[in-house]
Amino acid sequence: MADYLSKLRAPEGARTKPLRKGRGLGSGLGKTAGKGMKGQKARHPGNFGKLAFQGGQTPIQRRLPKRGFRRPFVEAVATVNVAQLENKFEAGATVDLTQLIEKGLVKAKFLKVKVLGDGELTKKLSVKVSAVSASAKEKIEKAGGAVELPAAKEGSEPKAG
Repeated sequence: MADYLSKLRAPEGARTKPLRKGRGLGSGLGKTAGKGMKGQKARHPGNFGKLAFQGGQTPIQRRLPKRGFRRPFVEAVATVNVAQLENKFEAGATVDLTQLIEKGLVKAKFLKVKVLGDGELTKKLSVKVSAVSASAKEKIEKAGGAVELPAAKEGSEPKAG
């Protein structure tokens, strides 16, 4: 097998030398370098390869009105249902971000996880995640488990007045 791999070559005509344009009349691609005479496409930058270029017409994304607000730094929050915890975890287990990634319930790109209350829970679990819905918290505590949320940042509470 190794002997065969060392003899592999590209098929005939697959590897060609690049065309060198604008290198004199004798090269066949001299003078205008295959771009014809005059016009927008003959000018050097061309100015038409831009994304959403519409032939000099004002592009549609500039013609349409802008409405609403788009948050630039949206935090991605993964969601996990109580039923998924029931299926993947043993009784008495601790559920946190690293365990959820190991079990394949959450992808590693997420930094925050919220547990939702869809399904039933019969196992006692200790849940340490970013957020928990009211119904999920009720089901976890009803099964004898505990919910531990991260401490709120200082100064994040709304000021009175």
